[in-house]
Amino acid sequence: MPTLFTLRVNGAARSVRALPDTPLLYVLRNDLKLSGAKFGCGQAQCGACSVLIAGIEQRSCVYPVSAASKGRITTIEGLGTAQHPSALQRAFIDEQACQCGYCSNGMIMAAQALLAHNPKPSEAEVKQALEGHLCRCGAHNRIVRAVLRASKEALS
Repeated sequence: MPTLFTLRVNGAARSVRALPDTPLLYVLRNDLKLSGAKFGCGQAQCGACSVLIAGIEQRSCVYPVSAASKGRITTIEGLGTAQHPSALQRAFIDEQACQCGYCSNGMIMAAQALLAHNPKPSEAEVKQALEGHLCRCGAHNRIVRAVLRASKEALS
């Protein structure tokens, strides 16, 4: 039986009715119309569905909405806008780190979690944080440069 959940998404309380084990990804995309998190593999293997819950990267394709109701959820829509992108989003644009763009949202969310906990990561730490994210276009080097650029610009 569907249950009413109140989720804190991008700073706003949002109520949804869903089965407790419904993947958060489906609620975000279908009920809340937030399309930033993508369905990639459905098995938490590719990272396209990554969001932050209480500042920690989670794969929303396997994260139940019932568990998500206990923390602050941040999707890529909560980081910035097209008119005012976050520093990390701006770095991705400047480094041309988005080729097809399918993995970008998950990569940015993983990088956001990293930078929140380690504002000045090494290249090796960036690579480790993004290790579980698949990019079929081969934009990894530009993505790493973008994360390092955002880190340096945040410290300026």
